[in-house]
Amino acid sequence: MARPERRLAANAAGDLFVDDACISCDTCRRIASATFGGGEDDPSFVARQPASAEERRRALMALVACPVAAIGSASKDGVAEAARAFPEEVLPGVLQCGYAAESSFGAASWLLLRPGGNVLVDSPRFARPLLARLRALGGARLMFLTHRDDVADHARWAEALGCARVLHARDVSAGTRDVEVRLEGDEPAPLGDGLLAIPVPGHTAGSSALLADERVLFTGDHLWGDAEGRLGASRAVCWWSWERQAASMERLGSFRFEAVLPGHGRPWRAASAEAARREVLALAREMGARRAGGS
Repeated sequence: MARPERRLAANAAGDLFVDDACISCDTCRRIASATFGGGEDDPSFVARQPASAEERRRALMALVACPVAAIGSASKDGVAEAARAFPEEVLPGVLQCGYAAESSFGAASWLLLRPGGNVLVDSPRFARPLLARLRALGGARLMFLTHRDDVADHARWAEALGCARVLHARDVSAGTRDVEVRLEGDEPAPLGDGLLAIPVPGHTAGSSALLADERVLFTGDHLWGDAEGRLGASRAVCWWSWERQAASMERLGSFRFEAVLPGHGRPWRAASAEAARREVLALAREMGARRAGGS
C-alpha cells in the first residue's frame, strides 16, 4: 500500500494521496481523470479530492489498478468494493481488466466477451478478485498477447483459466516460449468467428493487433489515443523499426473498425469506420514524413 509519510507534496489535502513510488504510467489518470493530474513524464498526484460518490468509486478503482500501489486512502472506505469492480465494461461486450502490472509499465488489458469463448487481450496483474470475476463471466478461451513487452502474469492466467496464449513467433522469448499458438509471417490470421489477428511489426518485430467484428481494434503499443482525443504513435518508444511501424500503420487503413483500445495511451473512438480510416491514414502519412525527415 502507499505510504502516507511519502505522499507527494502536490496532492490535494484529504483522504486520497499518491506517494513517490509512482512510475507515471497514466493508469490512474485514464481511469479517474476527475481526481488525478500530472504530466506525461511527471508523477501523478491527487489534483482534486473526489466530490461525489461516483468520483470516489472511480478514484478507488484507480487505486486498485495502480501497478505499483502508489495510491493510498487514509480511511480505506470503499477499497474492498473497488477491488471487485473490474473488469468494467467500456463498450458493449468489451471490458477493461484494471489491475495493471509493473512489468508491463501499467499497460491496459481487456476482456472480449464472445459466444464461442471469451478472449483476454494482454495480461493484467494476477489478482484473486479479478480471477473470481473473470470466472463468473465465463473465463477465457484465448489470451491474445499483442507484443513481447506487456505479457505480465500471462503464465499464471493461462494456468488459472486454461486459456491458450497467442503471440507472434518473432516476439517469443524465454518467458513466453510455452505459448500455445504462434503467429507467423505478416498476413492476417483468423482466430475465430469475427476475430482477426493483424501483424503490425514496428514497435517490436512481432507486434500484432486484434480486430473484433470489424468494430474494435486492440492495438497494444502500436497505436493509441491521447488525452485530447487524437490518434498517435511515438518514435521514442519504438523498440524495433519506425519505418516498419509507419508501413504497418498505413496497412491498417485497409481494415474496418471504429474504436481503438491500446495497451498504453487512451482508448479512442471515431464516428464511423470511414472516419477512423481517414485518421489512421493521416497518422501514417505523418509518420512517413517524420521518417523521411529523420525525426
